[in-house]
Amino acid sequence: MADESSSEERTEEPTAKRLEKAKEDGQVVRSQELSVAAMMIGVALFLSVFGGMIILQLSQVFANGFVFDRNDVFSDNLLPSTFGRHAVDSILAVSPIFALAVFIAFAAAGMLGGYIFSAKSLAPKASKINPLNGFKRMFGTKALVDLTKAITKFALVGAVLYLVVSANFDRLIALGFMDIDSALAGAGDIIATGAVWVTLTLIIAAGIDVPYQLYEHNKKMKMTKQEIKDEFKDTEGRPEVKAQIRRKQREMAMGLMMDAVADADVIVVNPEHFAVALNYDPSSSGAPILVAKGVDFLAQGIREKAKEHGVSVFTAPTLARALYFTTELDEAIPEELYYAVAQVIAYVFSLNSLERGASIADRPNPDVPVGMRYNTDGTLQ
Repeated sequence: MADESSSEERTEEPTAKRLEKAKEDGQVVRSQELSVAAMMIGVALFLSVFGGMIILQLSQVFANGFVFDRNDVFSDNLLPSTFGRHAVDSILAVSPIFALAVFIAFAAAGMLGGYIFSAKSLAPKASKINPLNGFKRMFGTKALVDLTKAITKFALVGAVLYLVVSANFDRLIALGFMDIDSALAGAGDIIATGAVWVTLTLIIAAGIDVPYQLYEHNKKMKMTKQEIKDEFKDTEGRPEVKAQIRRKQREMAMGLMMDAVADADVIVVNPEHFAVALNYDPSSSGAPILVAKGVDFLAQGIREKAKEHGVSVFTAPTLARALYFTTELDEAIPEELYYAVAQVIAYVFSLNSLERGASIADRPNPDVPVGMRYNTDGTLQ
């Protein structure tokens, strides 16, 4: 009852992960009827074209078996050598048929589920030797479907055989009045034609079995809503694990950002609550880039990092807040702040040129446009 209840609850379509795991376990769509139909039709068509030649080769091998030198009669190796030689000749004559059958069977087997090798599918399972499961397989829906397919195939093959024999009845009677070569050729033609028509009926059985196998596989792979949730948790990670991953990512990003402070050209501060690090390359035509920013504790860390590496710190509360709220990491500053930032960078560069005897520019008071002025909570003034 538990199994039936569980089966009824499997209403969700299988996920890609579920199908991949099933494939690893060797659970893929397979249609035995498709493989049998493809193999039989291919062999029958091959025989209809080359069957006469193969029959002549076999008949020649058979005839050669009765011809031997009179001196060989007294040889102890007559039977083994003759039998071995003719056995090899017979195998070589029919080997194209076996090679074609193996190739088609292999190709048809992978048409639905692909080609896989799973050691798990070869491992012994207790469910396979469980008598209850055996009775379910014997009297379940699958057994009924298999019985229906077998009866259908038997009826179709029997009907086609009857029609082939009826259509060639006169030719079959005439074979008894022909010489051996003509009779063999005629019989081979009738057999090959009949085999083609008989095997073509297997297409009907394959046409029924393939959709059924697809339906059964999809039904078996369906999942319950709880299984979907569990898989999502396993795939995406549990909340506490995801939080830890995000924390680690933030720590790594923070470390990279703090490393960028050492190469910054200027740190614009609030002076305590906000800190923004800018980098500018005079040789390029691009705007200054924001390489680090922070508030409160992080801002203090940026200032300490700047002091450690000798990076200039410029106090401009309004400009610091404007840069913090309008620009993300590794982005160019907004066009509206070009002039204000240019004033700061020019002043800092003049300070850095003091040792080379350059004059120091007056300390600027950057003017921030009205639409770029922010309060400490991020709202516009």
